[in-house]
Amino acid sequence: MMTALSFTLAELAVQLQAELRGDPSLVITGLATLQDAGPDQLTFLANPQYRKFLGETAAGAVLLTAADADGFAGNALVVADPYLAYAGLSHLFDPKPKAPVGIHPTAVVDPSASVDPSACVGPYVVIEAGAQIGADVTLGAHSVVGARSVIGEGGWLAPRVTLYHDVRIGKRVVIQSGAVIGGEGFGFAKQKGVWQKIAQIGGVTIGDDVEIGANTTIDRGALSDTLVGDGVKLDNQIMIAHNVQIGDHTAMAGCCGISGSAKIGKHCMLAGGVGLVGHIEICDNVFVTGMTMVTRSITEPGAYSSGTAMQPAAEWKKSAARIRQLDDMARRLQQLEKRLAAVTSSGDTPSDA
Repeated sequence: MMTALSFTLAELAVQLQAELRGDPSLVITGLATLQDAGPDQLTFLANPQYRKFLGETAAGAVLLTAADADGFAGNALVVADPYLAYAGLSHLFDPKPKAPVGIHPTAVVDPSASVDPSACVGPYVVIEAGAQIGADVTLGAHSVVGARSVIGEGGWLAPRVTLYHDVRIGKRVVIQSGAVIGGEGFGFAKQKGVWQKIAQIGGVTIGDDVEIGANTTIDRGALSDTLVGDGVKLDNQIMIAHNVQIGDHTAMAGCCGISGSAKIGKHCMLAGGVGLVGHIEICDNVFVTGMTMVTRSITEPGAYSSGTAMQPAAEWKKSAARIRQLDDMARRLQQLEKRLAAVTSSGDTPSDA
């Protein structure tokens, strides 16, 4: 290894256990796309539609499958899954600064809190009474860890993350800026037209290896905890309401909204803008396409959609007009079916003209 962000092609091949075709001494200093990569950068071909750029790329080397590597004249690292290989190498070239170990002098740490000596506590961080900060945890500037909350080893919180009281975070959890974990759930009871607040006395429990995007919110439970399983990946600006349960290794894209007490299984994928009503269950291995509104439980694995796809505005207006007529058309169809049934049962048949 030549510098912190430079590797020879031979070193990268060892890292990936890849077959090296080409110059093992070539120095790679970064990653880029097929179209933009330069002679000291590594790129990858994962999507067949970009194969057209392979012959003209200026990249120093390319991550390729064996099939794509055959006939390629340049340097190549041959792997079974180029995109997965790229994902692994991306961490080697990540320039994200590492915070210094220790507690910044401006941080406020309650005497009853426990902070592992290997943790990095940034400027103006607040750690409240009874909180526990594990080994190798990083807390970004202005973050707040509420009373009795726990962060497992290897956790990383960006600046301005807020954990309310009684939030339990597993190991190696990444939380981006603006996320709020453990805020009060939206619970009210109506009395004579006036909303009466219900205290949210549960907490939030988050498993290991979870990632939570910027400005995502996860509310605390009303009685029991809101639960997020191991390996769950949440994009930016997602709303998880109180008492929701999310199974292991489920992923959600930006702007999903999950209503209270909904239960989502393992290995599910929710595309951007998906909404779930409360108190329903989604089984394991379900894929929900973008902007779908899920209004009832899903009991069979598979892909699900709702709404209408984009079309030219003039065509959409015609379709919308027809949709408004569907109820009337259904009633008329029912009347015709009844009349046909009556004619059929009487034995009458239309006479030939």
